[in-house]
Amino acid sequence: MDWDRVKIFHTVAEAGSFTHASELLNLSQSAISRQISALEESLGVPLFHRHARGLILTEQGELLRNTARDVFAKLSMAEAMLTESRERPKGPLKVTTTVAFGSVWLTPRIHGFLSLHPDVTITLLLDDSELDLGMREADIAIRMSPPRQPDLVKRKLMTIRHGIYASPDYVNRQGMPKTPAELDDHKLIVFGEDTAAPISNANWILDAGATPGKARRPILKVNNIYGIMRAVESGLGVASIPDYMVRENGNVVQVLPELEGPQSEVYFVYHEELRHSKRIAVFRDFLIREIEQSLR
Repeated sequence: MDWDRVKIFHTVAEAGSFTHASELLNLSQSAISRQISALEESLGVPLFHRHARGLILTEQGELLRNTARDVFAKLSMAEAMLTESRERPKGPLKVTTTVAFGSVWLTPRIHGFLSLHPDVTITLLLDDSELDLGMREADIAIRMSPPRQPDLVKRKLMTIRHGIYASPDYVNRQGMPKTPAELDDHKLIVFGEDTAAPISNANWILDAGATPGKARRPILKVNNIYGIMRAVESGLGVASIPDYMVRENGNVVQVLPELEGPQSEVYFVYHEELRHSKRIAVFRDFLIREIEQSLR
């Protein structure tokens, strides 16, 4: 099996079209098509169904794509480990976490890390879905729940606690609730029903102290905690907010502090094959120090 043709096939399969693959490979579409046809001829099986709407992998194409993806992921991991300096951390580091945690807490601290380790290149992938670390979609994940895969290493970073908050402007206009039951009369901001919320029971504010038989109707539903925080800061209403966001912004006041909301654990996660990577170690240690300082 010709290795160069497999690399071209892998790019086309991931891109989904000759046009996009042509841009990525800097080759003409006709040259790519010839290489794919030659690979199919050498294997004796079709790899793509060709349609006017694009390319669809055949069953044999799916098998080769999955195998090639695994091979390239392992090669990428090997390359990173081989090129890392023995004396100092060096090389690329892809980090994924949720949009809210990455935007509010992590991104402002990257400058401090790169000042200490200028030979490390950071790529942040902010996504509320979990990327596949085994397939090298990222090197490190900062997750709001423990990993389920057995080949991933985890380290607990901190506990996130949720409370109820409003802006000073909102409290001046609407008053401060003195009991949980008084939330019935306030403008509540919650997660939408179809949202993959970062914690279970994310909309606990709808039930805390609620009058039996009287359903609370939120004034706004948002699919992201960062959006909820911004809505609260604007004075729109009251919402459950994680404590790390409050510490970073401070433009809100706590409502009914005696009410304890859900808690979640934050984990530093990476693939066990990167266990001895200096880049992983120094980034983990940096985050731990930053968390300790933020909690003082």
